[in-house]
Amino acid sequence: MAANTKLRCIFFLLAVCFVLGDRFVGGRRIGTMESELIKHKGTVKTIKSKDGEVIDCVDINQQPAFDHPLLKDHIIQMEPSSIPNVTNGEFNDIGLFQGWLENGQCPQGTIPIRQAQEDEYDVHRAIPPVAHRKKLNISLNYDYNRGHEYAVVDLRGGAYYGAHASINVWNPTTYIGEISIGQIWVVAGPKNLINTIEAGWQVNPLDKQTKFFIYWTRDGYQRTGCYNLKCPGFVQVNHRFVLGSPIKPVSSYKATQYDIGITIYKNKGNWWLKVQDQILGYWPHLIFTDLASRATGLSWGGEIYNKGQGGHHTLTQMGSGHFPSEGYGKASYFRNIEYMDYTGKFNDPDQGLVAFATKPSCYSIAVANNKNGGFGTHFYYGGPGYSAICPS
Repeated sequence: MAANTKLRCIFFLLAVCFVLGDRFVGGRRIGTMESELIKHKGTVKTIKSKDGEVIDCVDINQQPAFDHPLLKDHIIQMEPSSIPNVTNGEFNDIGLFQGWLENGQCPQGTIPIRQAQEDEYDVHRAIPPVAHRKKLNISLNYDYNRGHEYAVVDLRGGAYYGAHASINVWNPTTYIGEISIGQIWVVAGPKNLINTIEAGWQVNPLDKQTKFFIYWTRDGYQRTGCYNLKCPGFVQVNHRFVLGSPIKPVSSYKATQYDIGITIYKNKGNWWLKVQDQILGYWPHLIFTDLASRATGLSWGGEIYNKGQGGHHTLTQMGSGHFPSEGYGKASYFRNIEYMDYTGKFNDPDQGLVAFATKPSCYSIAVANNKNGGFGTHFYYGGPGYSAICPS
């Protein structure tokens, strides 16, 4: 009798495992993600897009920014007092595609925030090394941010109040644990306590989509800062744009090219973000130390993270995955690069840019001398990563 009872118990447990087996993996429930996603505080409406993204419409006064201890009594600025003129030119600008809007809209007085999902992917951030750059395309020992590789241009030696560029958008190949980025950096402060404001596009290997992102830190990426709205800091005012959302369409090799205009500038103390013709929000000056007043450096360009697996250099691509020498339609570019001075005017940096590539045989950069065609000051950058000339 005891043996039969034990057998019945075993069969019962096996049956339970069979029934629930498709719902649990490693102790984590699957197939019920929607019910497990946690709504943001202040959510007044939730929208699910056809591609599975879940967007919370959050009361603008209850957004994550106001959990920051320095912003408890902050009064929202709904718009800047002025919007400076930048040079964009007539090209194939992306119309800020937001697929979730096909399934609903967030009402005025709210902002859209994407609920965290399994494709959330954070790689430790770092800034391009800037010390002792005397030549173009030199390689440096950059132990403090090992694994991060760059092809960028810098503007240093002054006081800067804004940065702008139109960034060519691609969908480079990335591999597990790595990432590929095209972005603008606005920086100030010593290396170990660097303040940064960052914006651009990135691709991770989990969902393989090209997504818009922002980032900030005030202590050299140690304890402060985050992507998008994952921590208190950035104040969003736009009710139609989701930070971290896919950018569509993207450029194709020897085919139509698309780019996205990004402007970061100081107005009434705060650092505002404009994408194409849309004001998205701002970083309050109160959350910074050195960046509270002005920037001391600007960078534009590409970055990849090389995890160093397989005994050779990564195959993760930067930009289009092609070298600058291939030119328009093949190599990725930044065009109409400009900086804002203390008067609020955007200027062409002309000859002031310094180009740098961590490993030019893997990813390179070339500043164009020709300003014809509406591109202004511009450069091509990127590369394929591992190859016969980039073994490690």
